[in-house]
Amino acid sequence: MKHVVLPAFLAVLAVPASAHEMKSLPDASTLGKDIIKISPPVPQMGEHWADPKVLPLGPIYGVKDGKIVFVEFMISKEDFDKGKSWPNLMIGREDLPSVNHVAIEYLPSGHKGYEVPHYDIHLYFVDYATRQQWN
Repeated sequence: MKHVVLPAFLAVLAVPASAHEMKSLPDASTLGKDIIKISPPVPQMGEHWADPKVLPLGPIYGVKDGKIVFVEFMISKEDFDKGKSWPNLMIGREDLPSVNHVAIEYLPSGHKGYEVPHYDIHLYFVDYATRQQWN
């Protein structure tokens, strides 16, 4: 069987877009010393990292394969019902890429770590199809 070697510029085109996307994201190792892992990997998200002092609101950083893939904020239903506003939620970093998509999930019973009715608001830096493949 004859092996064909692709020219370098074609080899780059053969790499899936999601691999390029992931490679360009900041490393989780650049998160501050106060930011710790607060959850094991969650399917289609990755791990959650945060400074416990800013919880439950956040920012919470999503980490997959050592890369920061999203930023999350958790806002209680009670605060929304009261008409509270957040005119300047700070992500805390300037080195993140543009947001690819936003996922907002209402959790009527909350979840471990925040057991009140609330909304999880995820700002993803990777495309939806890529994260659907994550276990």
